[in-house]
Amino acid sequence: MNKDIFLLNSLGGKKEKFNPIDKKKVGMYVCGPTVYDDPHIGNARPLVVFDLLFKVLKCKYGNKSVTYVRNITDIDDKIIQSSKKKNISITELTTSVTTKFHNDCNYLNCEVPTYEPKATDNIELMVKMIKELIKNEFAYENEKHVYFKVKKYEDYGKLSNKNIDDLIAGSRVELSDNKENPGDFVLWKPSIDDEPSWDSPWGRGRPGWHLECSVMSKKYLGNTFDIHGGGRDLIFPHHENEIAQSVCANRTQSFANYWVHNGFITMSKEKMAKSQGNILKISDFKKKYNGQILRLALISAHYSQPLDWNDKLMDECQKTLNKWYGCYVKVNKKVLIDDEDLKPLYDDLNTPGYIAVLHKLYDKAKGGRQEDKEIFTTACKFIGLLDQTKEEWNSFKEQNLKLSESEILKKINERNEARNKKNYELADKIRNDLLDKGILIEDKDGKTTWKIK
Repeated sequence: MNKDIFLLNSLGGKKEKFNPIDKKKVGMYVCGPTVYDDPHIGNARPLVVFDLLFKVLKCKYGNKSVTYVRNITDIDDKIIQSSKKKNISITELTTSVTTKFHNDCNYLNCEVPTYEPKATDNIELMVKMIKELIKNEFAYENEKHVYFKVKKYEDYGKLSNKNIDDLIAGSRVELSDNKENPGDFVLWKPSIDDEPSWDSPWGRGRPGWHLECSVMSKKYLGNTFDIHGGGRDLIFPHHENEIAQSVCANRTQSFANYWVHNGFITMSKEKMAKSQGNILKISDFKKKYNGQILRLALISAHYSQPLDWNDKLMDECQKTLNKWYGCYVKVNKKVLIDDEDLKPLYDDLNTPGYIAVLHKLYDKAKGGRQEDKEIFTTACKFIGLLDQTKEEWNSFKEQNLKLSESEILKKINERNEARNKKNYELADKIRNDLLDKGILIEDKDGKTTWKIK
């Protein structure tokens, strides 16, 4: 594959040609979950988006040349609050939610990252980075807290494209008499009572959230690496703070060269959030929908744009996959996807463009040629679709029928009676009602049969 990859770089706000630091060591770090509650559909979008970018990078540079790091934040104020609310230990909570997260990743057919570090396994390195920031005079201690001096870092706000005063005015900053400046953010804080804590030169305590990602990315990718990803909501303060503390601790000119951010998932154009009461957990979909349906829905819009979530979207994706599975074949040999077909994905992960390509390949494949079906199946598999056999796909559908077999046969009898009475309007209505419930009926040689569509 000789085509260039282009990415919308939030650092500068324009689409740029991707030039890795080292083509044999391409590095990508993506902010993973804070494991305080069950993952929701908003969390699923970056999982699928950056899983897809991982695939594209490996296609371009080779499987062994790309390192994908996605962290687990297992110590944070939200985790402490949630464990108290649920009346369980922090270890029990984080273990349970991490397991659910991994199950959801499997359900969405996401690959396992190269590394998945936990924050609590890297506290010693966090203490080391704080020491370096204090030494470089970019941080200070006060009352067992350590803060970063935002006004000393001249490029603070470069990612957000705003100045410091505007950023502080437009966000909720933690007020504290311990700070020299309201915008200074915490690197280390003392733990209270039975909260998790670790030894440090500033007393027993725990790290600030922003510091965790700076340390874990450095551990696996070095002081400067290629791509940093995450949701758009992380641009400020999280990613802005990561840049500041990493550059100042490591004494480098840059932290990550390309910043890729996915847009929000909305419901009725409102951002999905607990405060809105519109959170849909990934687990809520598992009984009704095959994970491939969610995956297709999540890439149906360009990753950088908002995606409005609704039942119509899910139904359309289910119908599309039902149709596509009609051309599924088992591919036993290596089939190369044409460069021209892959072009949309290389152009800033243009998934709607690639889905349009898949529709064209399907139209060609349904003509019956085995080679065309193999090309189509391979092209779907490249983005994590058609990853099950046709039998497995149909088996899941059968388990999730909205009607029992006896109810289906009853409806067919009612339709036949309507046709005998020449009540074709009612007969058509029954056919369409069954179709809406996933049942396709066919009339042949005086008999009516049914199958799952």
